[in-house]
Amino acid sequence: GIFVLGLPYALLHSGYSGLFLIILAAVLCCYTGKILIACLYEENEDGQLIRVRDTYEDIAKACCKKLFPKLGGIVVNVTQMMELIMTCILYLVFSGNLLSHSFPYVPVTEKTWSVIAFVTLLPCVFIKTLKIVSKLSQLCSLVHFIIILVVMTYCLTQIHQWSWEKFRLSIEFEDFLVSVGVIIFSYTSQIFLPTLEGNMKNPGEFRCMLNWTHFFACVLKSAFALTAFLTWGEETKEIISDNLPSFLQTLVNLCLLTKALLSYPLPFFAATEIAYACISRGNHPGYRSPLLALGVRGSLLLLTLLMTMFVPHFALLMGLTGSVTGAAMTFLLPSFFHLKLKWKKLAFLEKCADISVFILGFLCSLAGIACSVKALLEVFG
Repeated sequence: GIFVLGLPYALLHSGYSGLFLIILAAVLCCYTGKILIACLYEENEDGQLIRVRDTYEDIAKACCKKLFPKLGGIVVNVTQMMELIMTCILYLVFSGNLLSHSFPYVPVTEKTWSVIAFVTLLPCVFIKTLKIVSKLSQLCSLVHFIIILVVMTYCLTQIHQWSWEKFRLSIEFEDFLVSVGVIIFSYTSQIFLPTLEGNMKNPGEFRCMLNWTHFFACVLKSAFALTAFLTWGEETKEIISDNLPSFLQTLVNLCLLTKALLSYPLPFFAATEIAYACISRGNHPGYRSPLLALGVRGSLLLLTLLMTMFVPHFALLMGLTGSVTGAAMTFLLPSFFHLKLKWKKLAFLEKCADISVFILGFLCSLAGIACSVKALLEVFG
């Protein structure tokens, strides 16, 4: 994702520990992805695993059915919707920012550029299946590799300037927390995993797929962050493309714009599926009409634009929301649900692993909230 472009900046503030965090985050996110999918299955009388749940919401309902039958599903749905809508808005904000920096001589404001980017996303209201989204995501991955290749190729041409002395051992605590957030949230994908696993031709290969994707992501992110940081050192900027020479910066920015627009359909599709499922639960046939589905998609599309236009200090509010929803969906809920549903079948070490992940997720969320609230208070005086 776009968070990858902030990894060199994260290394600037985390030093050697940042490289360790990139590896640790890959391991933890891969693990929580596996235990989340494990919660979709139960053993039948013959000891075979049967998929008895389909969504994140179903898992939450199963965990809370004795005390609060509906609460678990509501909490998960609200959390997922917040995370997905905020992600969509982030892509719009990012697109407007990229366009304004790529064409500074055009007398157009950043918000107007965001509206122009929004117009290109209008066909998203007609996306009905995950197949279309997967093809767009493939294109997005291709563009992403081009960006990584361009940046790393330039960095390798500057290898004569590299120095390991640029790495720091001492770090500032608040800066380190920012690095933790960037690194962890560059791996998060748990919201999409139940749908993804359910749509695989061979769901039995899911764990293997998760292992390999996280392994390659870890290797790529480590190499990218390391080469970029060694090239620019203390001058490393928040988005690494800003460090590039002007002729490359424009090219990379346009690739980033393409990537942001191609990334939008995945969280948007997931959000519309959740919203439509919540609305169409009644038995009335009108609730399942194509017109209603189109209306839901159109309303959510318009909501992302309105929030992009009118919410002040959106980046800080997104940081606060991400600290809550991101940590919850990635660490807190998967480990809690796994402990709740599988407690009697888990080995002692598995229980210890789940509890450790839960505590880590809680601490990350708490620290992120504290930093975001502090930044908001400073902005609002």
